[in-house]
Amino acid sequence: MLIGEATQRLIGNVFGRVLQDTARVTRRVVAWGDDAKPVELAHSAIVISEEELNHQLAVDGRAVEGEAEWTIYTSRPLPEGVVERGFGSRIASASAVRLREGRARDACWIESLDRGWLFLLPGWLLAVGASVEDLLAKSRLIAEAIDSIDPPKGSFPAYPRICDPLCAENWLACGSAAMAFDPICGDGVGNAIREAILASAVVKAAQRGEDVNALRGHYQARLLAGFLKHLELCRQFYAVPTGDWWRAELEQLDRGIGWCRERLEGAQFRYQLRGFELELATNEHA
Repeated sequence: MLIGEATQRLIGNVFGRVLQDTARVTRRVVAWGDDAKPVELAHSAIVISEEELNHQLAVDGRAVEGEAEWTIYTSRPLPEGVVERGFGSRIASASAVRLREGRARDACWIESLDRGWLFLLPGWLLAVGASVEDLLAKSRLIAEAIDSIDPPKGSFPAYPRICDPLCAENWLACGSAAMAFDPICGDGVGNAIREAILASAVVKAAQRGEDVNALRGHYQARLLAGFLKHLELCRQFYAVPTGDWWRAELEQLDRGIGWCRERLEGAQFRYQLRGFELELATNEHA
């Protein structure tokens, strides 16, 4: 996983920890668009595996058994009747790679092609769209940086997805159970942390007597608004290259944007988050 500065600060604020022993990325090289020339940009992020992230953020605690008034779903299965809305068809695969001698270990590379895109980190290559073999065969930037590549370690959906509804009586969906982002501009770790903060604040507000229906409506609207923002960011990238593959995926993003806007029409944000607590907002449309 590639974790940017904002999420690193969020982790520090929530967990009181600085992630240790991680590889740093200080530059990104981008070739995006039809026959685009590579552009080098400053970047600031760390590379860490999911296993190592979980290890560093592990919290000592004692499990408490008994009945609970609320359930927060962070993984599948979800309650009966929940459906997943997906806005795209692209599939991704990840492969272990070794860079050629002399290639920078503090850089990442991103390249769009006619039927997908490639993202290279020191040690890993993400291929989205066509197969990794097909994409590398047409690559102008990334292929020549790779010395050797292992077979992909499986495949997975790489298009935005969201469960519907996101909450109902006595339960909330959070993290990957609630939604999944496109890796082109996704911040899954940071988003999951922010959702967890909001979910816990909703439960605490309900316990002190706030209107439960209003709290659920606020939670649903906030997560939908975040998902809409992600779709709009993705659209900026997918609108640049041309070709049938990009056009089809862009149409799916536009369908998702329309769906979110329709669901958010008339939404009222009656609460605002202050630290880890929800308070009534002075402006319900804030």
